[in-house]
Amino acid sequence: MSDILVPIEQEGTKAVVRSWLKNIGDFVAVDDPLVELETDKVTQEVSSPVAGVLTEILLNTDDEAMPGAVLGRLSDAADDRNAETVAENAEQPIKIEQKAIDNERTLSPAVRKAVRQYQIDPATLTGTGRGGRVTREDVERAVAARDAAPTAPAPQVAARDVKESTGATRVVPHDRMRLAIAANMLNSVTVAPHVTAVFECDFSAIIAHRKRFKSAYEGKGANLTFTAYLIAACVEAMRAAPSINSRWYDDRLEIYDDVNVGIGTALGDKGLVVPVVPKAQELSLEGIARRLADLTARARGDRLTPADMRGGTFTISNHGVSGSLIATPIIIAQPQSAILGVGKLEKRVVVREIEGVDTIQIRPLCYVSLTIDHRVVDGHQTNLWLTRFVEAIETWPIDA
Repeated sequence: MSDILVPIEQEGTKAVVRSWLKNIGDFVAVDDPLVELETDKVTQEVSSPVAGVLTEILLNTDDEAMPGAVLGRLSDAADDRNAETVAENAEQPIKIEQKAIDNERTLSPAVRKAVRQYQIDPATLTGTGRGGRVTREDVERAVAARDAAPTAPAPQVAARDVKESTGATRVVPHDRMRLAIAANMLNSVTVAPHVTAVFECDFSAIIAHRKRFKSAYEGKGANLTFTAYLIAACVEAMRAAPSINSRWYDDRLEIYDDVNVGIGTALGDKGLVVPVVPKAQELSLEGIARRLADLTARARGDRLTPADMRGGTFTISNHGVSGSLIATPIIIAQPQSAILGVGKLEKRVVVREIEGVDTIQIRPLCYVSLTIDHRVVDGHQTNLWLTRFVEAIETWPIDA
């Protein structure tokens, strides 16, 4: 017998069994996908470690799957007697009996449960999973589309009988990612006292540097974005206030030498993921830009792995790309101690002193905020960190 194990690489996340892709009694080859696991960040398939027959399922749909836990067991494919016994006792695929279906399909337990719960005919669904398999998301999309469809007009009633008019609505079931994000956000604001400080930052220096070197970086395969400069400036700021680069635990504070910067990346209506640029203190601006471009492309292509989102010690939320000037508080990714917010970059009129004379100038400015866990640091470290961060951005050398 061979155990099917939950991957160990689940740091900072809670995994649950999303669906089994095989039934008891099925023969599988090495590396055949067996079961889908879902965390607050990614969905991943666990493949068969050996060729054999699925004999046991120990963790069912919606069960929590701790790292290293046994999901199920496989028998040796060479053991014909065992295979025959398993086949005789195997659970037969469940057939949907809502109405006649010309081509009945074998569905995963999670999908069978969903189609029965929402009374969806699986024959009407177009599967988007591997090999055309119907997934839970396919069911949820069908439910949302059905609920959004216009209904027959309600009967006319006298005005005195109308108590409330709420207008048309549609029901969108929560997916696991949204539920996990909600749980994490609630936990963070519940356990950590959030305090936010806001500074103004002039991007003139890095705009000039980027204009000069952007083409050269692209020739080397590195997309030079403002976020690359932000990460580099975070590294400088950590030298001024190292305790910002830490994690809070009930019995200790761990302050890290490695600056592993997570970048909040929006996936539209699908939610948010936070890929991590590890050991940013060891990377040049070009190295940061190259790593960042790879992570962003894979995040938006749904190709991130759990390893890409492990080990973060600090996070950047560039909320300004969608238009906001200030967002506060930006919720800290527990157990980290702080998160940087970057607002919309826009031209503003400011007063600057030049050779002792006040002048009115137009500068590209944005608000940058640092939200901290007040259990970890106070206003002194917060403002020290922001001061050095802003200084690094505003004094970026044009020739560096």
